[in-house]
Amino acid sequence: MKTKYLFPHFFKRIGWLIFIPFTIASLIRLCIDWELDFLNVNVFYFIYNTFSRSGTTYFDFVENNITDEILMTALIIGGLFTAFSKEKIEDEMVEKIRLESLVWATYFNYALLLISIIFIYGNSFFTALLVNIASLLIFFIVRFHWMLYKSTKLETDEE
Repeated sequence: MKTKYLFPHFFKRIGWLIFIPFTIASLIRLCIDWELDFLNVNVFYFIYNTFSRSGTTYFDFVENNITDEILMTALIIGGLFTAFSKEKIEDEMVEKIRLESLVWATYFNYALLLISIIFIYGNSFFTALLVNIASLLIFFIVRFHWMLYKSTKLETDEE
């Protein structure tokens, strides 16, 4: 089976090595407002809004702690490698499980987004959106690997 859109299988191991620690670090960051002080750097921005009377500025530099950016970037890259790498045996069953898991994760993720839109306000809504960015990958990875586990267990039980 040709799956042109998937990464080679060895990317899965790299993805797990990135995804697990950065997911844990992101959860810690979310729960206890943790930042690494040495990551306060001047960064270039396209649009910056201070939510003050001075308004919005464009194309300049600002000092910012980039802990969030590093965590989310690594989490997304690790999640993409983990979720969209070929399995050792990539057959029609795995492809079907992958598609069903992606559809399920998308429905579940957007359901959470709708709940967030309706019931969460203020700065907490921004946090909910950040969580929503990563949750699609997390839901997909969990369901896909759970269904793979169940299907291999079912095959083993039948033999």
